[in-house]
Amino acid sequence: MINDELEELVKTKTNELSEALSREREMSELKSRFVSIASHEFRTPLSVVLSSVTLIEQYSTANSDERVQKHLNRIRSSVTNLTTILNDFLSLDKLEQGKVEVETRTFNLLEFVKEIIDELRVVRKKGQEVLLTHEGDPKVSLDQSKFRYVLVNLLSNAIKYSPQESLIKVSLGINDGNILTTIQDNGIGIPEEEQKFLFSKFFRAKNTGSIQGTGLGLTIVKRYVELMGGKVSFVSKAGLGTTFTVALKSRDIFD
Repeated sequence: MINDELEELVKTKTNELSEALSREREMSELKSRFVSIASHEFRTPLSVVLSSVTLIEQYSTANSDERVQKHLNRIRSSVTNLTTILNDFLSLDKLEQGKVEVETRTFNLLEFVKEIIDELRVVRKKGQEVLLTHEGDPKVSLDQSKFRYVLVNLLSNAIKYSPQESLIKVSLGINDGNILTTIQDNGIGIPEEEQKFLFSKFFRAKNTGSIQGTGLGLTIVKRYVELMGGKVSFVSKAGLGTTFTVALKSRDIFD
């Protein structure tokens, strides 16, 4: 009698658990579809806005009011921020669904990083400088797209969280297929008690204040680096700055 009751209880609990898991999967699928559809739907009007801004600038004369250009720059900046947020949501969604694959190509890492540093020149604060050093043969084989995301995110953060007139150091070391990339800043740093949450989704340290960010960038950075078979680590002290280190292996050493 007791065994029958226990057996029935186990069966009931098992069914309840199965139904709960099924509902969770359905909700996860709905969330993924929503994120994907919403992100794609937002991209089109954002592209139109950005194109319109460019056209307005072309139609404007050289003597146009500076206030007009100021507002156009503000629109462009806002659209760029929104596009970045949408891209982050899409990237994270694909990662969580296991739809992201590593696509390796051979390229010159030194020239690649120089291009990224030059691209980010427009977002630097007054007097900020980026010092790039390197050792070893710059020819590597990596997923260039994912590595670009990693570098752009880490370098953008260094710029964003560092003061004016500050120096940001980027170091590349390539040795026997081992690639070590470090990005060091003298910015606000990360409070010690919050460092364990740094790579968690939507986490933002308390000392970031009103500085814009979704809290997704570093989550995606970590996922991408691990997907490429590497590791990302950091050392930080509040008020003194942060150093991120990305360790990867050039894929061609396994060929």
